[in-house]
This record gives sequence, C-alpha cells and structure tokens, in this order.
Amino acid sequence: MVLPKCRYITVVFFAFVVLLINNGVEAFHKVYPHLQSVSTISVSRQHRTAYHFQPPKNWINGSVWGNIVWAHSISKDLINWRTLEPALYPSKPFDKFGCWSGSATIVPGKGPVILYTGVVDDKQTQVQCYAVPEDLNDPLLRKWVKPDKFNPILVANKGVNGSAFRDPTTAWWSKDGHWKILVGSRRKRRGIAYLYRSKDFMTWVQAKHPIHSKGETGMWECPDFYPVLVNGNQGLETSEGGNHVKHVFKNSLDMTRFDYYTVGTYFEDKDRYVPDNTSVDGWGGLRYDYGNFYASKSFFDPSKNRRILWGWANESDTKEDDVRKGWAGIQAIPRTVWLDSTGRQLVQWPVEELNNLRGKEVNMNSQKLQKGDYVEVKGITAAQADVEVTFSFASLDKAETYDPKWVNAQDLCAQKGSKLQGGVGPFGLLTLASQNLEEFTPVFFRIFKGPVKHVVLLCSDATSSSLKSNMYKPSFAGFVDVDLATNKKLSLRSLIDHSVVESFGEGGKTNILSRVYPQLAVANQGHLFVFNNGTEPISVENLKAWSMKPADIK
Repeated sequence: MVLPKCRYITVVFFAFVVLLINNGVEAFHKVYPHLQSVSTISVSRQHRTAYHFQPPKNWINGSVWGNIVWAHSISKDLINWRTLEPALYPSKPFDKFGCWSGSATIVPGKGPVILYTGVVDDKQTQVQCYAVPEDLNDPLLRKWVKPDKFNPILVANKGVNGSAFRDPTTAWWSKDGHWKILVGSRRKRRGIAYLYRSKDFMTWVQAKHPIHSKGETGMWECPDFYPVLVNGNQGLETSEGGNHVKHVFKNSLDMTRFDYYTVGTYFEDKDRYVPDNTSVDGWGGLRYDYGNFYASKSFFDPSKNRRILWGWANESDTKEDDVRKGWAGIQAIPRTVWLDSTGRQLVQWPVEELNNLRGKEVNMNSQKLQKGDYVEVKGITAAQADVEVTFSFASLDKAETYDPKWVNAQDLCAQKGSKLQGGVGPFGLLTLASQNLEEFTPVFFRIFKGPVKHVVLLCSDATSSSLKSNMYKPSFAGFVDVDLATNKKLSLRSLIDHSVVESFGEGGKTNILSRVYPQLAVANQGHLFVFNNGTEPISVENLKAWSMKPADIK
C-alpha cells in the first residue's frame, strides 16, 4: 500500500473474524467445521499483548477458517490503533466464499484501490477483484464498495491453477505506460509469480511469462516486490527504478510457513526479475524473520520516506486454548526496512514511533559475566519491556570449531541450546523467566570458528519457555552476517510483550519472533536476566531497558 499524506494511516488487512487459529507452524490450511460456529464469549488477558497489534477479540489469520473478511483499523503512528467496521466481507458472487489477501494502491485520479482475492465456490476457485472507497472525502475510508463493472478483474487463464491463484501485489507504474501487478501461484511444486499489466487499472492482461518462478518451493502466497536504495536507508515509492536501486522479491511459502526473499535486478524492458548470485533462491534463502512471522506486506510511507514491513505472528498453543482465550494471532511491530551496506541482505528495525511507549528506564554498564553467570535486570516490568544491549568479548580463541554440515541454523540451535556450555557463548538474555528459572525464553548468540571468518548464530529458544507441554516450543535461529575480526561486539534488541519475544540481532540483520506462553513467568512474576554459559568471559558493555506502556488499541 502507498500511504496518502493524510491525518490517519489506514491499514486494511484480511482477518478471519469469526474464528481463525493456527496451532504451530502448519504447512496447509486446515478446516475445522466444528469450531467455525464458535463465537467469542470472553477474552482472557493472560498472555495477551500490550503493545503488539491485535483485535479486541477474535482471530486474525490461521488454520480454522470461518467468515473470511478484511478487518479495518486506523492509526496516526502505526502503534496506537482504532478498530472500524470490516472493510470487505463476502457479499458478491465473485467472493461468496471469502475475501482473501491482496494490496492497495493509490491510483492518480481514482484514489485508493484495493485488489484482493475472491473465492467463488467451495472448491476454492480464486479470482482477483477490486474495491474502492464509497466516499473519498471520508478521511477514515470507512466504507468500501465492489463495483459490478469489471469485477472480477482477473480469472485464471488456461494453464494457470485456479485454486492456487491469489494475493495480488501493490501495483507499480512502468515507463512503458502500464500498471503492473503480480499474483502468486504454483504449478505442481514450482512457485510462480504471474505478471499482469493494465493501462486503466481495470482491464488486465497476463504477460507471456511469469516475472519469476522457482522449482520445489510450492505455492507462493503474499508475494511482495519493491525497490530499495543501493546506498542509504530511505524508502522508495513502489514504481521507482534505475541504476540507483535494487529490487526485493519476497514470497510466503505455503509449504513451510515462512517468508523468504532475494535481492536482485528487475529488467523492466523484459519484465524479468533475476536474483543476485549472493541470494539463495529457495527454501534456504534469506528470511525477514526466522521465527513466527508470515504473510508479511511492505508499503511506502511518504510522510517519512521509509518502507514499512508488517508481518503476522501465529499462535503456538493449541486450538482449544485459542478458543478459550477468545483471541488468536497478532501482528509483529511494524519495521522500517532498507538494504544493508553490503548489498547482500535487508536490515529491519522497529518503527521509531514505538519508542514513545518507553517508560521507566534502567541501565547496566560494564557488567562482567563469567561462565555460568546470570544477573537480573531489575526495576522494570520484565514481561512488558524493550531491551537494547551490547555484548563485548576480549578474545575469540575459545570459539568452537564450525562444522560445515551445520547449514541449518534452527537445527544447530536445537542441538546446542542455551544450557550446553560453549566457548564464546551462549550469551544473551533470559526473557520471560520465572524467579528460579523453571521457565525462561533465552535469546542468545553463539560464535564458531569458520574456515574464512567466524560464524555467528542467533537463537530464540522456546524449549524451556513454559511448563505446559502440549504446545509448539521450537528452537528458532538464524546466522548473522557480521565480521568480528576488528570489532568484537554484538548487539541485541528484544521486545518482550507477555507472549511475544521479538528480537533484532546486530542492528536488525537477523531477526526472530517467538510466541511463548509461560505459566509462572506472567505479569509481575516475569523476570529478565543477562547470562553467559561460555568459557570466555563476556561483558555487558551497556544495556538499556524500559518498561513499556500499553498501546492504545481499541
């Protein structure tokens, strides 16, 4: 979505308002008819977030499908939100069985236009539709209409899988005089992004070839395609091109339930996207986030010249627990995103407006941590906090040797964990911890000696997060692209919010969001520690932690 320069930011996103639940990371959409008619009677406050966005009740996204609509919330700052009535809900023959994901584009002379996927029948036949505001003079864009003329604007052509044809992107204007969009699809196990062009935004023609595809990746959901500056952290309007930009191509993989992206070149004259040779194109590629983070969408914010990324985080407890809670699914904190100075990956950081929720601050400086030490960070609400810390170490000589077979960071984190003593690390934070460490979610670094440079692993390990057993408690992890040869320091920021630990390693190069549900470490019984379980002493060079005020979400 390209945001207009107006008083409110209006974000329209699809939500399964009646009942949407996701138990863990599931590969396919499951239908639970016996739960679809369940309505929310009460809302449990335990584990409910205080400053991550979620609706007042009910469910956003997930695996229990009900009345699939686009919910509608507005904000002046991307942190405090006001809920309006749903923007889109099934009301026409072309979306009788659901209004699925899509995007919005500000079209000159027309205003904002939503492109979304309508589901025609119980066989999940998918078509692309459009909606426009009923009243362009309404600053909140409360009501949207779906004109019968031109709708649906796209149906699957021969050779296109009509039950795997969804999630149109924000459009961009091409110098050849056309609007262009992408629609995600698959052919057997090959992921595909079909390209369509239009001169009037209503009549769309499929290009002769997809903009990009890749074998063995499965269905490409929620594709996103946008330019980033080669040098600098300012965002770009989606139609920007030229030698001063690279392009990012992101897909949400339905088979694995994570988002992966590549950085590459868009050849506009050929309508082809080619990933750089430094970007792995497939399951092993770069990820926005190595944890509970899916179906993300970016948009350009012209008010501050930045590109904003927003992703959804599912629940990790059981479907029955979600029904009892009366809610499920949250949004990650909106992130500013830009291209790293190396040109090989993106960098993400929470939007600056989040800092306005910071309350009481505590500091820790020059705290030495020997092997086995853990020191409590006192004086804040540890279950609702923002923590920034820089760790330093004098030597890397004790780092463990890296085994080239350790290509999967998540498997390596599960194998090593935070309790197994290492050389340099594990060291980091113990978040949402009970007083006696019966429960804790560690977010930590571990450093290895690699063949060329040191390998840095960032983990967020939910294995010990809860005494409750019947839930998904994974060891999430990603490698951090950093050279420690000249600067023996690593930074970490963690946003702790009752059932969320959202972490940003080394300035946002590697990021992990975990959903956890402690039984003891709740509310005022939650604690925060710094720790070191490596033989090399670690220094907490500086740490700042803030109690976070709740966002105004209603």
